[in-house]
Amino acid sequence: MNALSSRTARLRAGRWLAAAWFAACVGFTAWQEPAPGQQLFVLVVMLCSLGVAVCLTARPALALVLTGAGFVLLKALGQLKLRYLDSSLMPADFIYFVRSSLVETLEHYPPLLAAAAAVAIGLPLAVWLLWRREPAVDAMQRRPRALATRALGVAAAVFALHLALAANGPFAQVHNRNAWQKLSDAAQLTNFFVNLEDDDVHLPPRSSDAIAEQAWAHTAGSAPPAVPAPAARYPDIVQVLEESTFDPSVFTACNLPPCRVGMFRADAHTRAHGALRVHTFGGGTWVSEFASLTGLPQSIFGPGGMYAPYVLAPRVHDTLPLQLQRLGYLTVAIYPTAGGFINGRNAYRDYGFEQFYDVNDLGLQAWKSSDAQMFAAAWKVYQRVKQPGRPVFMMILTLAQHGPHDIHPLSSLPPPYNRGLLHGLPEQAALNFDTYLSRLQASDRAMRELEARFLHRPQPTVLMTFGDHQPAFSGLIRELTRTLPATAPASVREKQDYLTYYMLKSNLVDPPLLPSYPLLDIAYLPSMVLQAAGLPTDPYFAAETTLRDRCDGLYTDCAQPDLLASYHAWIFDRLHVYQ
Repeated sequence: MNALSSRTARLRAGRWLAAAWFAACVGFTAWQEPAPGQQLFVLVVMLCSLGVAVCLTARPALALVLTGAGFVLLKALGQLKLRYLDSSLMPADFIYFVRSSLVETLEHYPPLLAAAAAVAIGLPLAVWLLWRREPAVDAMQRRPRALATRALGVAAAVFALHLALAANGPFAQVHNRNAWQKLSDAAQLTNFFVNLEDDDVHLPPRSSDAIAEQAWAHTAGSAPPAVPAPAARYPDIVQVLEESTFDPSVFTACNLPPCRVGMFRADAHTRAHGALRVHTFGGGTWVSEFASLTGLPQSIFGPGGMYAPYVLAPRVHDTLPLQLQRLGYLTVAIYPTAGGFINGRNAYRDYGFEQFYDVNDLGLQAWKSSDAQMFAAAWKVYQRVKQPGRPVFMMILTLAQHGPHDIHPLSSLPPPYNRGLLHGLPEQAALNFDTYLSRLQASDRAMRELEARFLHRPQPTVLMTFGDHQPAFSGLIRELTRTLPATAPASVREKQDYLTYYMLKSNLVDPPLLPSYPLLDIAYLPSMVLQAAGLPTDPYFAAETTLRDRCDGLYTDCAQPDLLASYHAWIFDRLHVYQ
């Protein structure tokens, strides 16, 4: 009797401890939402989820621990993604990224990898221990009756959860926010759950066909001639996406010679250069790839656009590589990771690349290849595939500046960066910046070698280089003061965290004149490349070039929203660029 009483007491104490744990989890998750309605919404979702877990397991303590831990984990993942990628955690993250690239990504963030390992080991162990130590509350009932009761309970809890999550249900007000709020405000868990059915691809607002016809019909006559010029007369084109690369001289603390790097300065080969408006921060290189190849910012497609290599690439029917193919180019991609990372190989095939070389094909080490190594490998590929009379378009991606920038101590950097060049910054921010500058010097030297190979030769060549996004510096870069010219337009000042650089050069004897803009959207890079190479445009890129000029280099920030709506009606409903 004493043993039975002791066991009952331990069981009761365990359940009370589990209840206390669940309450603490509520405090860390639901109660951290900014608005009372959002707090109540997440709490109800937690309680419904708890109901499902209790009815499935018939073990209250286990259900309390598991449900609480699940929501805490969801909250932690949301905070990490917001810190490093500047976007809220979305349900589709578990569909696309977890299944394909999670482990490869975690390998390069040791703290995240350690946390993931702890969860992967600790959670199953805790479940096993609780399952063994806590008897089911219906253990004394006949099994058919117990199973029927559990099934009925699960059905009721799932129905309650469905009502709570319904956009027109009791929490309709929580759902009634625009897409930007759902992606960017502080209600992380609320955003996750209200986007369960709101992360699909949506086409942007469009005008009527008649308005689109009136505004854009004149560009339809820009199809390539029936008998195009011989491809041999066209220049080679090399496009380089520089991972996490930006001009550091705009930051107030970066006022030393190492901050003024040559790859950001115009020279005799420069045709156009300046600030580049991108649509991701801290990560998401794949969406910059998408925009720079298709001429479309992923952001116009709604939350689902963040998964461009999976959901957008197969449905885009006009891109820079496809247009170049039509003109006789061989299209080649040089990729710094395994081809399966973020669906890279498949996406690049959809974009129009005939040949794709990943890091394994190149004989390099994934995630650890320098710019010099990537460029040397690209040059070898170019020499192998280049044929007389056929121009080459080569897209090269780098990863030398991929974050994090603070996992190694300052002493590990080469001199003089190991002594700390920048002063007046917090220690952690200074470490990030010094690491970035050290890597940037190596990238600059590699870029000089790349230019020497492709531009300092008789073969006509166009070279486009650009930064895909700013690094997060572990979330610290936003806090660093920047010094912008007094003449910088408002659009530049408002988008400081979404600015990198672009540099367009060529060795053409009689290069076409290119426009200059205070700020250029990354989506216009294809039309700039075509114009710099003096190539014919199809109706799509003719329309994009016109939009670029009429919006003064801006796209989503264009001061003429009606013009943008008519443009989208033209390219989507008439030209069927995306279907």
